Amino acid sequence: MRLQTFSSPRYVAPLPPQHPFPMSKFRTSAELVSTFVDVHDPGLISDSDLLRVHSPEYVRSICTGEYNEVTRLRLGLPWSPQLSLRSHTATAGTLAAARRAMVDGLAANLAGGTHHAFADRGEGYCVFNDVAIAVRAMLHDDPLYHFIVIDLDAHQGNGTHDIFSAEPRVYTYSIHGGRNYPSVKVPGTQDVELPRYVTGEAYLEALRTTLPHAIERAEPDLAFFIAGVDVHNDDRFGQMCLSTAQMAQREHFTIELLRNWEIPTTVVYGGGYHRVPGMTARLHVQTIHAAATRFAVERGLPSPPAFDPDARPPSPATVHGNASIP
Repeated sequence: MRLQTFSSPRYVAPLPPQHPFPMSKFRTSAELVSTFVDVHDPGLISDSDLLRVHSPEYVRSICTGEYNEVTRLRLGLPWSPQLSLRSHTATAGTLAAARRAMVDGLAANLAGGTHHAFADRGEGYCVFNDVAIAVRAMLHDDPLYHFIVIDLDAHQGNGTHDIFSAEPRVYTYSIHGGRNYPSVKVPGTQDVELPRYVTGEAYLEALRTTLPHAIERAEPDLAFFIAGVDVHNDDRFGQMCLSTAQMAQREHFTIELLRNWEIPTTVVYGGGYHRVPGMTARLHVQTIHAAATRFAVERGLPSPPAFDPDARPPSPATVHGNASIP
C-alpha cells in the first residue's frame, strides 16, 4: 500500500501565454509522483458542499463566468468552462484526501490550498476555498470534529481566516510575510508574521518554536497542511529565502510532528511561482515525497526512491502559462 493522493487531468485549465500562474505544475507533479504514490481521480465537488462555504451567487458566477466586480478585479484568472471544471475537481480532491487521511493517517491532494477565496468572492488565483469546504463537509458529518489549518504558504490565508473567524472548532495557524500580499490581513487564531526576505534559518526557527504549541492548543482530530512552495529563495512572489534543502526540512518537521502525535494529516499544495520553469512542480513533488516517506515508515514498507528537485534541468514542456494545455 502506498500513500493515497488525488489528481485529475481536469486540474489543468488553459491560460494566456506568459500568465504568471504555473498551471502546468498540476500535470507535471502528478506524473512525477505517480512512481511512488497512488493517484485517484476525485470526481466533482457537490453543490451542497460548495454552499456550506460559498454564497449561491458566487458559486453561480463561477459556473457561468459572470464574475462579480471584486472577483473580476482580484482573482487574476480568466474564466473558461475548464476553469470552472478545474475548480470543482480540485476542491473535490481536498475533501477526498481529508476523508482518506482519517482512515490512513496521511493523504494528499495534488492541488488545493486556495486560501485567498472568501465566501462571496475569489482572490489571488483562488476560486473556491477547498480547505474550508472540506472542513465544513466533515463538520456536517460529525459536528464534534476539531481541525487545525497549518498554512505555510508565503502569503497569509486571508480567505480561510475570514470564513472561520467565528468557528471555535477550527484553529488557523499561518506563518507568512508580514509585508507581502495580501496588503490587508485578516486575523487568524495564530499569525506568525516574518520580515521580508527572511532567511531560511530564521523561518525554520520561528516554525519550530510556534507550531508545536499551536497544535497542542488546537487538539485537532485532523490537520490540513498547506505546503506552499513560494517560500523558496527563487520564487517570484514569495519574498522569502528558503533553499530547497530547507524546504525539505520544513516538510519533514511538520509532517513528523503531526504524525508523531498521531494526528491525521491532509497535505495540499498552496502557491508557488519559481523563476525556473518546471521547478514549482518539482518542489511540490518534494512535499509529497516527504509525506510518502513517512507513510512508508509507519507501515514498515520500503521508502520511496530518493527525489531531488535540483537533480536535473526541468523539462521545457512545463513552461508557465502554456496556452496549449487542453
